[in-house]
Amino acid sequence: MAQDDGNRRARFGGRNEGTRGDAAAARGTLDRDLEKLTHVEAASRALTGGLTAPALASLFLLLSGAVAYGFAGDQSGIVLVVIAAVLGGYMALNIGANDVANNVGPAVGARAVTLTGALVIAALCESAGALLAGGDVVDTISKGIIDPGQVGDDAIFVRAMMAALAASALWVNLATVIGAPVSTTHAVVGSVMGAGIAVAGFGLVDWPTMGAIAASWVISPLLGGIIAALFLAFIKLRLIYRDDKIAAARRWIPILVAIMAAAFAGYLAVKGLKRIWRPDTATVLLLSAAVFAATYAVMRPVIRRQSAGMENRNQSLRRLFRLPLICAAALLSFAHGANDVANAIGPLAAILHAVEVGDIAGAVVVPGWVMIIGAFGISLGLFLYGPRLIRMVGSRITKMNPMRAYCVALSAAITVIVASWLGLPVSSTHIAVGAVFGVGFFREAFVERSKRRRRLVSGGAEPPPLSREERQRRRLVRRAHFLTIIAAWVVTVPAAALLSAVLYWALDLVMA
Repeated sequence: MAQDDGNRRARFGGRNEGTRGDAAAARGTLDRDLEKLTHVEAASRALTGGLTAPALASLFLLLSGAVAYGFAGDQSGIVLVVIAAVLGGYMALNIGANDVANNVGPAVGARAVTLTGALVIAALCESAGALLAGGDVVDTISKGIIDPGQVGDDAIFVRAMMAALAASALWVNLATVIGAPVSTTHAVVGSVMGAGIAVAGFGLVDWPTMGAIAASWVISPLLGGIIAALFLAFIKLRLIYRDDKIAAARRWIPILVAIMAAAFAGYLAVKGLKRIWRPDTATVLLLSAAVFAATYAVMRPVIRRQSAGMENRNQSLRRLFRLPLICAAALLSFAHGANDVANAIGPLAAILHAVEVGDIAGAVVVPGWVMIIGAFGISLGLFLYGPRLIRMVGSRITKMNPMRAYCVALSAAITVIVASWLGLPVSSTHIAVGAVFGVGFFREAFVERSKRRRRLVSGGAEPPPLSREERQRRRLVRRAHFLTIIAAWVVTVPAAALLSAVLYWALDLVMA
């Protein structure tokens, strides 16, 4: 009997184990099928997302050509105008994808605003700046590099401008692909120079102006980095390392925000609104002083009210800097749209003027539809391709928080004003990224100095030297990104010039 019960249990146990094994196998098969389905869905989303951006960009370029044909379709050179409009739209897309990251990247990296919020703020402010106060197109066409009047033939000038527009857009596109924020202004400068050399040789180029631009490659990021580091040092000493952080915040944050407001008032007066208003130095100083006083009067009770009940910790300070940082990102975007939209529509306006009037040396009037192509293209390029560079500037070079990002934004505004007074042709991209580097390198030096001081106070022995891998791990600025960006900056003008010359010679063979 016992043997029969054992045999029965063995049979049922084996059957149960077999059933459990079958169920496990079925679950395993189901899991694998679901995993495959998940991979298929992920691949489908990636494919769809990968195709959506180029499709929308292509549609925008087609619409740009259609708009050009609709507004300028009754003249003999309409084909050139349509091609130039497509190239101008392409350049605008690349400006949005690359250049705008410098304005909102630090705010996103500091988590003061989400990526989606930053995209919306930047798109609205860039478009407003471009449409309301678009920069001086005549200066952007030649940048003082070449004299259009020396070219002579309007057909040659049109080909040169088309080559310059295409070359600058292609170079900025390449820089965006490799993750390097570069100056679109310098790309246009190099392209115009290269086309001018291809047309009439090296004698056509104003080399003293080129020397000043080359000097700005060094001066812009260094000045931006130094100013940002100085403000971060001030914040650390006067706010972060104080026993009563809230009292320090109530005293100093209204002053810091007022400095930022005054700097941006001067920035917009000097750069962002130059198409509609050109004040003298005394007026700019008076305006900045008035804005400083008004902002301080408003922010002092606001900061006191916001800080009521806050804990005495650094997180509270970060919260108090968020709103000023968002405002700074919006103002930077407005000024950038006003100043740099001309990089996209300047050569386009010059081509249109040459085709319509046949005059290549006179003042150029920018039609409204040309400005709309530039403004909308910048915003669309920002939405489609901007997040990659925003993340690069905001978090991959060095870690950001609201105080550090605030120092970057403030440095950008102050450096532009100082450089304008000194007559230096600076790049907002170089300034902003240089400020990010300055903040990161200052933090490295500050941390190392603090460790050394603690060892001296405690009488501790000097630690053994660190390995190369450990030193790299402890660095607060990623050297790989640093070297990539610096290399892209150095080669932007010569690379854009060479590409523009090659494109001009190709166009000359096809169109001559």
